[in-house]
Order: sequence, then structure tokens, then C-alpha cells
Amino acid sequence: MGQVFEATDIDVAEQILRDGYGGNIRLDAGEIPPRLRLDAVAVSPAARLDQITFGFRFHVRAEALGALVICHIGSGRLAYHPADGERTTYGPGDAFVPVQPERGFTADCAEADFRTTVLDPALLHSIAETAPGRRPEPVRFTSHAPLSADAAGTWDAVHAYARETVGLGVTGEPLVAGSVARMLVATALTVFPNNVLSDPTFADRRDAHPRMLRRAVTFIEENADRDITLADIAAEARTTIRAVRLAFRRHLDTTPTAYLRWVRLERADQELRRADPADHLAVAEIARRWGWAGPNQFAAAHRRRFGSPPGEPPRPRTP
Repeated sequence: MGQVFEATDIDVAEQILRDGYGGNIRLDAGEIPPRLRLDAVAVSPAARLDQITFGFRFHVRAEALGALVICHIGSGRLAYHPADGERTTYGPGDAFVPVQPERGFTADCAEADFRTTVLDPALLHSIAETAPGRRPEPVRFTSHAPLSADAAGTWDAVHAYARETVGLGVTGEPLVAGSVARMLVATALTVFPNNVLSDPTFADRRDAHPRMLRRAVTFIEENADRDITLADIAAEARTTIRAVRLAFRRHLDTTPTAYLRWVRLERADQELRRADPADHLAVAEIARRWGWAGPNQFAAAHRRRFGSPPGEPPRPRTP
């Protein structure tokens, strides 16, 4: 469930935004009484989905927030001016990354209603890397705007799915919450231009050998019940995320994330076989514990893998 904060006092409105977004945020609304409503829904400790309504015109000054914020305007207008950047105005339907986590900004808002996705920058590094170097750069977005209208549509669809999933009340399950949070970050990295290096380097190709793969596979199988990330797998395998992805593709014709889901599906199936057949809640509970938001998704995955519904013996595969 989310939390709702409302304010009709400028000092209270400032405090709500500071508590929610960090940084030293200052609002200037003149003599106009503010009307603020913030509906905040936590996905995980590192990700949050907000719906904000500003029922007044104001100017805002903020220091670096320390968080990655992605916005989508439903109504009204917002004019952002990041430190060391150009002023840009956004209107209804626009999706954008207004500022870098380490930069301050000023903005003017005209009675806007918009949603924001608030992400810990560490999530970026859990699934992606920049080019290697003596001092690797942090992962960052290089443009405020999406790559295209289609890309913006992808962001809207994934955001809606995340909001729907959170609405099921499943974020108390770490594997589900972590998966949704990283899905938002992965989508953002495909929608907005950034400095991530996805193609394997010469060193990555050299390191994608069977011994490294065995280290990665062992780590996954021993830690499938934990909310592990690609960065965790790469660290245990003593290589890069790029090399891990290449090794799984080269030697197993899959991805590390798909392999992790396969292992979790095996563990969930084993639990179901030990469960009481009369317990109709067992499928949903076990599915959530192993990373599936709902029983229908889990049942579909189970059928693809075993050829049978959850709880039933696997059907023999036809030649």
C-alpha cells in the first residue's frame, strides 16, 4: 500500500518533497496558497512510484537529490533548468529524465499533475557497466528525452505494469520487488540515451570461458533464494557483467537472468510437490516467494518448462 501526503502550507509542502526526494528543496509560490498531494508507493528500498499533483504555480530550487528521477506529465507544464544545462519545457504526455542525481536544478511548475519513478542510482550499476578504464565512469543518462516516441511508449507500458504489480501487494516478497525494480531500470536504459557499454570488449570475450561460467552457475544455484543481481554474479565470477552475459549466450544459449529464473522455477516446483494438495493458496504463495508476482504468470512459466500445471508431474516430451 502507498502513502499519501497532502499540504496547503508552503513549509509543509517543502518538507514533504525533501523527505520524499532528498536534497535541499525550496519552493517559492508568492502569495498563492499551495495545494500539494503526493501518493508514494514503494516497490523496494531502492525504487518508488509516485503520483504528484501541484495545484499551484511555483518556482523550485533544489540541490543534488542523489536519486534518479524519471517523470511523465499528465497535465500542466514543467520548465526544468539543470545546473550547467539548458532550460527545457515539458508538457502533457512528455516523459523525461530531468536531472542527474549529482546535479542541482531549478524549475517552474504550472499546476502540473505527473508521475515520477524514483530510483537509487546503485540499481543502474547492478545490471549495467560503462566502458572499462583506469577510472570507470558511473552509469548515467546522456539526454533528458527518450530515444523516440516508441521508446517513450515502452516506458509508459512498463511503468503501468510495475504499478499494477505493486498494486497486487507483492512487494513484501524480496524476489518480486527486486525484479520489478530492476525491470524499471533496464527499461530506462533502453528508453533514454546513456553511456552504458553493452558490446563485449576483447577482454570480455577472452574471459567468457567455461571455468568462469561454472563459477557463475554455482553462485546462482547456491543463492537462487536471494535477490541477487547481475553485478553480484559477475563479482563472484571475477569478471564483468558483459562477460557473464556473453558466456551464458556462448555456452548455454541463454542469459544469466533466464538461467536464474529456470533455477527458481525448479525450486518452486520442488516446494509444490512437498505442499499439501488441499492447500489452494500454496501455488500463489510459493510463486511469490520464488519471484512470480501472480499465479497465472507462474502457471504459464511452469507449463513452458514442465508441460504441466503447477503441482502436477512433468509430462514426457514428445520426440
